[in-house]
Amino acid sequence: MKLLTVAVPSYNSQDYLANALDSLLLGGERVEVVIVNDGSKDNTGAIADEYVAKYPSIFKVVHQENGGHGEGINQGLKNATGKYFYVLDSDDTVTDKLPELLDRLEKLEQDVDLVVVNYMYRHTDGKGDKTMHYRNVFPRDKVVGWDDTKPFKIDQFLMLHSAIFRTQLMRDINMVLPKHTFYEDNLMLYKCMRHSKSIIYYDLDMYNYTIGVVGQSMEEANMAKRYIQQVNVTREIFREIELDKVKTESKAQYKALKHGAFLMLAGATAMSRLNNTDKADQDLEQMWNDVKAISAVEGNYFRHKSLLKFINLKGKTGRKVSIFFYRLSKRFVRFN
Repeated sequence: MKLLTVAVPSYNSQDYLANALDSLLLGGERVEVVIVNDGSKDNTGAIADEYVAKYPSIFKVVHQENGGHGEGINQGLKNATGKYFYVLDSDDTVTDKLPELLDRLEKLEQDVDLVVVNYMYRHTDGKGDKTMHYRNVFPRDKVVGWDDTKPFKIDQFLMLHSAIFRTQLMRDINMVLPKHTFYEDNLMLYKCMRHSKSIIYYDLDMYNYTIGVVGQSMEEANMAKRYIQQVNVTREIFREIELDKVKTESKAQYKALKHGAFLMLAGATAMSRLNNTDKADQDLEQMWNDVKAISAVEGNYFRHKSLLKFINLKGKTGRKVSIFFYRLSKRFVRFN
């Protein structure tokens, strides 16, 4: 068994896939890399085949018809033999901390459900690079449960880039993502967080999240166009994390999941408002109504938390307010 499986969903990635794969070579034989060529129309498949031919004990490739990023993760998990599972987007890289991460995983005296690491925003224009760490949330180098953690700051959240899950946990909860859907990685993150009981945080800067590549899903124009997918993913996240139930099990886990879920709500609201149509406003209102029905205990929260209520004002005024807050937050954390 490999120690770590890394899935690399890849679509028309010929210009940067080699950089991603080269960064994973630092892991040596302890790492298994599952490249998923998602119906690419360029040389992505050929590049993947070259790495498999050159490093057959490290790389494997799945060639499939286009199914989207989520189906790439699904195939990575289906073919994984590693104890732990990580996702690397084909336009990103891991850092030279990979061997240290593997050393620490090998020394663990028990399996853990969730391994948390740091990630870095890396902008193609060289401006606004930032490291996202979790020293204020998780004890370092210690296996803990949720009740041993502290709350996230308002601008702090886990991403798939910072989360490594136990492979068997993902299989046990039937972690299957929808095809042809953007922003679905958040669904994986929060569903797996919901079912994770043991956590360890390594204060390692592990993941270079590249921002500024043309065509990325987080470009503002693409966010506006694909708002309905974020709306649908957000609704599904609330179904999966079962806030009402979690609140009775662990207050700390409840706070962590609620924090992330409400950031997703804010994101879905901003993306819908960027679309700037009546149809988007209708879809957004329906999502909010659905979420209120899913999470009954949050009804009071929805009614009285002023910021969420403020950014969800109806009509053209609401659109302007939401877009203003979205662009203001973007100035402080250049997340796209």
